[in-house]
Amino acid sequence: MTRFDAADPEARRALFVEAIDAHEQRASPFLTIEADATDDDADATPDDADASADETDDADAAAPWVQYADGKLNLDCTDAELDRLKSLLDEFGAFSIDDLHRPEEAEGTNVRLTARTDPERVAQFLDRAFREVYERPEDYRTWAAEV
Repeated sequence: MTRFDAADPEARRALFVEAIDAHEQRASPFLTIEADATDDDADATPDDADASADETDDADAAAPWVQYADGKLNLDCTDAELDRLKSLLDEFGAFSIDDLHRPEEAEGTNVRLTARTDPERVAQFLDRAFREVYERPEDYRTWAAEV
């Protein structure tokens, strides 16, 4: 792999495919893809002493990420993001939810998906997930943070 970030749709999908290939060639435990934070993410203040637990959502404070390993995807979602993810899955028949885990100590849901498809289709799904599930703009920047 020669580059680790991209900001336009075609380059992001190519980055995802290259990262999946590099992950598989290296036999690494997993691949982590992250999207840059939005202004809304940057404005979130989970450590602010004046913010109450009800006003602060830890899932909004962090930029979204997806992990990939052995045809499985792992991501965290708020309830609204989970609804958008389920809608997106209607268009990607090769993807299915394996597990939904709602830890008591955290808000939101950890979602595990199986992707029974090739890296190109996984790349298409990842790009759409960041844009539609996590509501990133068309020109969002993504990173292969751990390969």
